[in-house]
Order: sequence, then structure tokens, then C-alpha cells
Amino acid sequence: MREAVFVRQNKDKWLKFENVLHNNIKISPDELSSLYLEISDHLSFAQTFYPQSNTTQYLNKLAREAHQKIYKTKKESKKRFWSFFSKDFPLFFYSFQKELLIAFLIFAGFSIIGAYSAATDTAFVRAIMGDAYVNMTLDNIANNDPMAVYKKMGEVDMFLGITVNNIKVALITFVLGILVGLGTVFSLMQNAVMLGAFQYFFHEQGLLWESVRTIWIHGTIEISVIIVAGCAGLVVGKSILFPGTYTRLQSFINGVKNGIKIVVSTIPFFIIAGFLEGFVTRLTHMPDWLSIFIIGSSLAFILFYYVIYPRYLYQQTLKNESDQ
Repeated sequence: MREAVFVRQNKDKWLKFENVLHNNIKISPDELSSLYLEISDHLSFAQTFYPQSNTTQYLNKLAREAHQKIYKTKKESKKRFWSFFSKDFPLFFYSFQKELLIAFLIFAGFSIIGAYSAATDTAFVRAIMGDAYVNMTLDNIANNDPMAVYKKMGEVDMFLGITVNNIKVALITFVLGILVGLGTVFSLMQNAVMLGAFQYFFHEQGLLWESVRTIWIHGTIEISVIIVAGCAGLVVGKSILFPGTYTRLQSFINGVKNGIKIVVSTIPFFIIAGFLEGFVTRLTHMPDWLSIFIIGSSLAFILFYYVIYPRYLYQQTLKNESDQ
């Protein structure tokens, strides 16, 4: 839908809402909240289709003013949390598919470099992973339990420790985006090179499949959302380098806000990954079909939520708007 048509169809609602806010017209909190939710939907649509326009800036300002007024008298609906993850965020994230693809390609490229480096330099794996870890793993292999590292800690302790650590890695990857995106690229590089070297190490020991069927039970979600966090960092970097019609400061602020939304979306996935690593990965003798099922389901879930579903919502929104 063209922006002019969108404005013409909804201008009266916006003016009514603005009049209620600025002239202190008394209406019930529920009615005010209903108006606010409609404005929020319009804002989400505008951010997706007209991200640099005056219409988006106007709706964003209106939504901020409304938020302050509404929540003095009415607590935010519990449904809002569900709405963010089920609709608002996926539609919003459609605008950042390019950054997601770039983050994925960066990670995949450096993973290959990590594996190649490990294959051509026998000291590389120890330099990346440390002598202690390599020696411990070699001892585990000698004891016919190559994945014993996942059994060293208690389930709950590992779950909590891994979850917190993964969220920390994601936040660092995101925050480093303020270095015009180069810091994010560096963080992705570190994690990707380590992964590539790690997997080649097990290949060299003749245990590639054993490592894949075990590690990727949690690693599928864990690595995927680190890439999503990388996407968030690239969004921040892009906002600094390419401010468009905004001032560089305003563009940066918008980029940080958008990046925070993206990072927030990863938290439930990191919790799931931490649970899998703490409670499931240690079950190294589970049948192959079950490992494949968990890995495949995890990958399908990630692809659906971050790639397929946003595209679906985008197409549905276009269709609904064109039918009006």
C-alpha cells in the first residue's frame, strides 16, 4: 500500500486520538487502551513499510505520549507479552532479513576458515580452545566417553550457567555494534572460528558424527540466536553508517531500539538451549533418530520464527491492507 493511501485511510483515527491526549478529553481507560493498541499496530506497519517517513515519526511520538498517559490508570495487558512474540516482533523483524543473512554468511564463512586453519595447522586447535580443554577431551576419548564434558556439572547448575553465559555473549555481540558494526563482526568471527576448529578436531579424531549428534542438540538453537544477536549488532552499525533522512544521532537511537527488540527475542531461545544443554545433551547414548529429531525440530523452529513467519505476516499484512 502506498503511504498516501495508508495516511488517508487512518488519519481521522490518529487525529481523534491526538485530540484525546492533548485536550485531556475524558474517556474510559479501556477505550483509551483500545485506541492505543490500534495506533501501535499502525506504527508497526509504518515501521515495516515506511521506516524513514514522517508518518512513522508522527505515530512513534503519538504512541510514546499515549503510553505515559494510559499506564497511569491501567496496567499493561498480559496479552501484550504474547502479542510481542507472536505478531509484533516477527512482523517488525521482516525489515531486517538482509542483516540476518549477512550475519549468517559472516558466521558460516569464519566457521569454514576455523576448520581449514585446524586442518592445516596442528597447533591451531590448542591455540583456540586451550591445552586444558583439548587434553581433557583426549582423555575422555581414551575412556570411550568423548562427550563426558557435558556430564561434569549438575543439570541445574549447567542449565543456569550456560544460559547466563550465552545471553552475555549475545549482549556483547549486540553492544559491539556501536563500533560501526566491526565489533559485532569480530565477535561473530571469534565464535565461528572456535566452532569450526572444534568440529574439525572431532573429525580428526574420527568422531565427527558423534560430536554432531550430541553437541548440536543444544547448539542448533544456541548458535542460531548468536547469529540473530549478530544481526542486532549489524542493525546498530548500519544506523551509524547510513542514517538516511535522520540525523546520525537519531538514526543511532533508532538502531539501538531496534537492536534491543531483536536481542530480547533471543532470550526465550537461549533458555531453551540452556535447558537442552543442561538436561538433554548429557544423554549421549540416546538413539540417533532422537538426536536427529531434536536437532531437526530446533532448526525448523528457528527458521520458521526468524525467516518464514515474518515473511508470512508481511504478505498477510499487505493482503489485508490491499483489501481495505
